[in-house]
Amino acid sequence: MLVVDDEAPARRKILRLLKQEPDVQVLDEADGAEAAVAAIEKHKPDLVFLDVQMPGMDGFGVVQALSVGGTRNLPRIIFVTAHDQFAVRAFDVHAFDYLLKPVSEERFRAALARVREEHAQTNAGFASQLQTLMLELQRERGYSERLLVQENGRARFVAAREITWIEANGNYLALHCGAHTYTQRGTLDSMKDVLDPREFVRVNRSSLVRLDAIKELLPWFHGEYKVMLANGIELRWSRRFVKQRPELLQGSKELIK
Repeated sequence: MLVVDDEAPARRKILRLLKQEPDVQVLDEADGAEAAVAAIEKHKPDLVFLDVQMPGMDGFGVVQALSVGGTRNLPRIIFVTAHDQFAVRAFDVHAFDYLLKPVSEERFRAALARVREEHAQTNAGFASQLQTLMLELQRERGYSERLLVQENGRARFVAAREITWIEANGNYLALHCGAHTYTQRGTLDSMKDVLDPREFVRVNRSSLVRLDAIKELLPWFHGEYKVMLANGIELRWSRRFVKQRPELLQGSKELIK
């Protein structure tokens, strides 16, 4: 198991309660989102107690980072929250367990007992349930303003506004941020769900572009467009993906040459 909370007293309380459980092995603890993602990928725990409110990136951002990063066999998650009322309603609707701070021993043991009972649930079923929850929370809370990326064994946050375009290559994504490019596991489908469609557009099977980075559009054959970025990169906006976002071409004559 793994305990994630930016407040040391909160972590210590859950760790103390876990020590009273004979069949539980605590693998690690983390005090923030970056450390949490690294610890989950390293230890692959069966269960994570995950704080919702954390500075920088919250607990839901951790789940999104793991999903976008291609982490398989996501652990069971018990969310820990102090005052996120919408999250509590969503957890109830989707049958996800959560603990309200300050955590009571009775509620803690009930949540742990439920995890034991549901341990036989398939990973595929759990992942689907988690995805449904995250999509609902995302609609309510808005899209991610930053992404967690890893480079040379270190993790850092990249603001969505820093991304010029994202290129898919097999099971990996290249995030082009000005002169720098970050590579991480993931798919454009998952990334598309994380980034705001008001700011990004999928132009073909392998490219997702920030709208503000587009300098001009050149009409091409069969309803397609050449997408000219401000940095000189040229991409193709295929007819299939033009049809998915026709509203972007309305009132955008200044971009079309």
